Amino acid sequence: MAIIITDECINCGACEPECPNNAIYEGAEDWTYAQGTSLEGSVVLPNGKQVNADEDQEPVDDEVYFIVPDKCTECKGFHDEPQCAAVCPVDCCIPDDDVVETEEELLGKQAFLHKE
Repeated sequence: MAIIITDECINCGACEPECPNNAIYEGAEDWTYAQGTSLEGSVVLPNGKQVNADEDQEPVDDEVYFIVPDKCTECKGFHDEPQCAAVCPVDCCIPDDDVVETEEELLGKQAFLHKE
């Protein structure tokens, strides 16, 4: 499953540079699928959604840092544990029960996001 940042976030920003997928953004910040990945142009995500990887997307949250579920792999393929949760001083990076994925799915997403 993806990781979510709860509203207990203190906006310290410790998590953002730790994400290998560039899936974490400051509240109210526009983002793209291309940022921090090898995606470009029109792509079909592993979940079947078609997007333009270079097009700005609306922020997931306006108040606190947020994680884009389509880009979160729980650091699978990079680290043994989610790095955002490891560095969060208030433990607000937790599993998102609404976005449940198997390890195989997360590794597949990681490979998709970082094609060589």
